[in-house]
Amino acid sequence: MNSMEKNAKIYVAGHNGMVGSALVRRLQKEGYGAFVLRASGQLDLRSQQAVADFFAQEKPEYVFLAAAKVGGIVANSTYPAEFIYDNLVMEANVIHQSYRHGVKKLMFLGSSCIYPKLAPQPLTEEYLLTGALEPTNEPYAIAKIAGIKLCDAYRAQYGCSFISVMPTNLYGPNDNYNLEKSHVLPALIRKMKLGKYLEENDWSNLRSDLDSNPIERVSGRRSDNDILHILDKYGIRRGSDGSVQIELWGTGAPLREFLHVDDLADACVFLMKTYNEAGLVNIGCGEDLSIKELAGLVKELVGYRGAIAWDASKPDGTPRKLMSVEKLKNLGWTAKIGLREGIQSILLPRK
Repeated sequence: MNSMEKNAKIYVAGHNGMVGSALVRRLQKEGYGAFVLRASGQLDLRSQQAVADFFAQEKPEYVFLAAAKVGGIVANSTYPAEFIYDNLVMEANVIHQSYRHGVKKLMFLGSSCIYPKLAPQPLTEEYLLTGALEPTNEPYAIAKIAGIKLCDAYRAQYGCSFISVMPTNLYGPNDNYNLEKSHVLPALIRKMKLGKYLEENDWSNLRSDLDSNPIERVSGRRSDNDILHILDKYGIRRGSDGSVQIELWGTGAPLREFLHVDDLADACVFLMKTYNEAGLVNIGCGEDLSIKELAGLVKELVGYRGAIAWDASKPDGTPRKLMSVEKLKNLGWTAKIGLREGIQSILLPRK
């Protein structure tokens, strides 16, 4: 098994994102320092020429392909063309140039949405392409499946050490809390925090939250009515009796698994050092809970005391997405950060 040399030149594509930044933190912790990093404003991975020039100039030895256009049900439903095009082009450019410039090893990061909507649970790696995908995120899933197949094709034809890993639902530092584009856990955390501020009449924190991560742009200082209007749009409302209610999409019945992004980064570095086969490896914790249970946990940890209402007219998405982590376990890695502990670490102020 090959292992990454401590002085190896490492390119983490998407290093400013939640996954990419966690990978950089983890690699730094292990003594790696020869990073080649480019923000999306410096290098557009959708540009074939720009990516070719970057690889020719920098010649990275190891590549973590964590750059992607990501989002939840709302974002996937709203921007399907962008989700399939951007992801297909980015991964094709990086994988092809990694081959052309002799990258020693590349890791492609996918998503658990690659599996069929109604595949048996837990999801094992062999279930790939055995059934229809969940329609709400099919464009993104198709792009990610193409990335796995690209890695396998370059391995088969050119002998490239390109591997693929499929993380489960992730959360942690640098997550996206934009209520229009975020995944379920960060959206729940933000909604519960806003609900708590509203029930406490904490207009200062409400204003600060909406200013630091705007949901809607407004000119000048937001009035209390501006704030109430924005909150109402996202299902955070105060009744005539003063009580607060938060409306959430779906029934709350779907089951989901959540992995702290620092655990993911740990697993990725472990696999980059020890694993070199075609196909893919699931990365998860092997446990799930319902969205309703998750909402209850976030409510408790945030300290929101109001009601939660479920809008069953909105889509639930896939009924269950529990990843089988037997393959990963057998390779010698298991998750370490529990969900309660992980969410608490996000809510606590950073030192």
